[in-house]
Amino acid sequence: MASSETLPDADAAPSLSRIADAFARYGNFTLGGGSATVAVLHREVLEKRKWISNDDFTLCFALARLTPGTNLLAFCTGVGWLLRRLPGVIAALLAASIPCALIVIALTALFDRWQDNSIAQAAIHGAVAAAVAITAKTSWTIAKPHYKSGNRLRVILIGAAAFGLSVGLGVPAIQVLLLAGVVGTFLPIARP
Repeated sequence: MASSETLPDADAAPSLSRIADAFARYGNFTLGGGSATVAVLHREVLEKRKWISNDDFTLCFALARLTPGTNLLAFCTGVGWLLRRLPGVIAALLAASIPCALIVIALTALFDRWQDNSIAQAAIHGAVAAAVAITAKTSWTIAKPHYKSGNRLRVILIGAAAFGLSVGLGVPAIQVLLLAGVVGTFLPIARP
């Protein structure tokens, strides 16, 4: 994923228990879906704890979007790898998935009782609207470091084209991401 130069050395890398604690806490108890969780993890692992660089975070995010399956778990796997290689992957992945899987099982069991309840349905519709807003906020959190003077047009063009291809033309997400990657290699990046 990243060069060994960007990996924390063994003494500076967080312990497996600290990795598991962060991913259990923020991977399971952040409401709003994977995008909201990624935004919270951005604050925790990058801004607050400084475990990884912004470039490494962006790389993990992009690669997670290109992988099949649950992107959040792929993202946690990428960050875990950067932090402590295979043991970090295991700690991050298990901590981010097992508790929330148990919560989903419990909520699914309760869904039968809620599906005819008008108050529960109204709450679910409100939560969906909020999840859309949180997804937009997460997109901005990840794009903001790249939205600098000289690169704004590049970010806007690639973002608008990706949105248009996906929403307007129904191009599958993997094809949009790969095409954006190819286009991004040819659009110049302004260096400060």
